[in-house]
Amino acid sequence: MKFHIITLFPEMFDSYLNESILGRAIKEKKISVSFVNPRKFVTGKYKKVWPDGNISAQVDDRPYAGGPGMVMRAEPIIKAVEFAQASILKKFLRYSDKGGRMARSQKSSQNIRPNILVANFIPSAEKFDTKIAKTFAKKYTDIIMICGRYEGIDARVDKILKTKKISIGDYVLTGGEIPAMILVDSISRQIEGVLGNFNSREEERVSSSEVYTRPEVLIYNKKKYKVPAVLLSGNHKDIENWKKRK
Repeated sequence: MKFHIITLFPEMFDSYLNESILGRAIKEKKISVSFVNPRKFVTGKYKKVWPDGNISAQVDDRPYAGGPGMVMRAEPIIKAVEFAQASILKKFLRYSDKGGRMARSQKSSQNIRPNILVANFIPSAEKFDTKIAKTFAKKYTDIIMICGRYEGIDARVDKILKTKKISIGDYVLTGGEIPAMILVDSISRQIEGVLGNFNSREEERVSSSEVYTRPEVLIYNKKKYKVPAVLLSGNHKDIENWKKRK
């Protein structure tokens, strides 16, 4: 699975992707994550070269009909997504022979014809869950995620790119970077080899949010806190029933 993230702030992902399970998955090439900055595609009056040589690229503008805040312009985002799509296809063609036909001598994931999803994060859209994560992991080879900022993204982006609109909950965030991290994490878990034990996924077994480990008796402020007896019983049926109730 390859994730392509359209963001103004790619450095926000550094710590999250370089640590723990995701960091290992990237090193072992189970997944890959790349970034495209829409500022690189700003042209015309929105791109200005200052006397000191610095270049400013304006990716936003005032909303029509007024209102506070700014709206991300459609053109830089569309060009950024098209750049990501072209990169995906170019890499595929590089690993295949005539006109995209699979090279029989190669056995690489690069030989799989790309199936690309372009996702945009909107609070009012369909709620993302584990079922959707499983579907995406099976159906797509590449997922392009658009991280909005400010008051949002010009709605024509969705119409032109035919995006899949996704919500991670009924609240508003300052940008789409956190939702993108959530999708990378959740979908990656569904890819065999990412977790040390694929069957350790909580969604594939009876799991409880109430869990315990050693010691059996925890003493805090002279009070004893014990592990529920059922978890020590060795009776698997009773344990499973307890987890279901929890």
